[in-house]
Amino acid sequence: MADNEQKAMQLIAEAEKKLNSSKSFFGSLFGSGSNKVEDAVECYQRAANMFKMAKKWSQAGSAFCEAANLHAKAGSRHDAATNYVDASNCYKKVVYTPRPFLEQIPIPISIHFQTDPNEAVNCLLKAIDIYTDMGRFTMAAKHHQSIAEMYENEANDLQRAVQHYEQAADYFKGEESTSSANKCMLKVAQYAAQLEDYEKAIQIYEQVAGSCLDSSLLKYSAKEYFFRAALCHLSVDLLNAQHAMEKYAQQYPAFQDSREYKLVKTLCEHLEEQNVDGFTEAVKEYDSISRLDQWYTTILLRIKKQANDNPDLR
Repeated sequence: MADNEQKAMQLIAEAEKKLNSSKSFFGSLFGSGSNKVEDAVECYQRAANMFKMAKKWSQAGSAFCEAANLHAKAGSRHDAATNYVDASNCYKKVVYTPRPFLEQIPIPISIHFQTDPNEAVNCLLKAIDIYTDMGRFTMAAKHHQSIAEMYENEANDLQRAVQHYEQAADYFKGEESTSSANKCMLKVAQYAAQLEDYEKAIQIYEQVAGSCLDSSLLKYSAKEYFFRAALCHLSVDLLNAQHAMEKYAQQYPAFQDSREYKLVKTLCEHLEEQNVDGFTEAVKEYDSISRLDQWYTTILLRIKKQANDNPDLR
């Protein structure tokens, strides 16, 4: 690994030397500048790969960025975008140690640190700018999706994740990639509900459920989205939830035969009767057969808490 790192450093020095010579008077006079820049790009790319072999991810990312910047200046937009994406993939692997935390702990230590997505995100944003300028919106959408996943998994910044999922969905829709757009919008709805923006979540779940009903292959999926929308309604207002359930049953008659529909109807009845114990038992019974994930558990606990805090609120 040390050998690879040393070779990479030599290639970086070689690239810088070539760039400096291309700017010289003689380099300009004899028109050899462009060849020197191309050679420098190759050196940076080789150095980046050497750094990758040495698992020096930050240095690898930096070298790919240098190559990307040179490609961009030369007008090689596709190559620049490719290198920015390569740089982002390297920066994703960089781990950071918060200084105040580190100072409290004796070295050496063995701790798992999170990655810092900022550099990785910045590189992808540069690639996105190039791809949108080239009209390659599907590529731009995929990279917005990658940024959203970084904010979702590594930075735990749900608001930024939502913004990038929405942008990805918008580009996918423009390219008629309905399935990919819906996948992103379902993420938006999931996090909108977690952030208590229930109206936004409801709108998306109802919209995606409606599009599923237009497809014989996806029709069965509509029940899950109607179920989620109904729980979001229930988080806001009991009467609205009851009206929504009637509307969903009209749109998709088979929904009435589902366990999801029956659970929401039962929960509505218990809430109407202010029977919190009955509400809890109904959820437990459903969960014993169909395991509820974290999202459902969070929403149902909020509804139950609201019923406890506001027993007369219907």
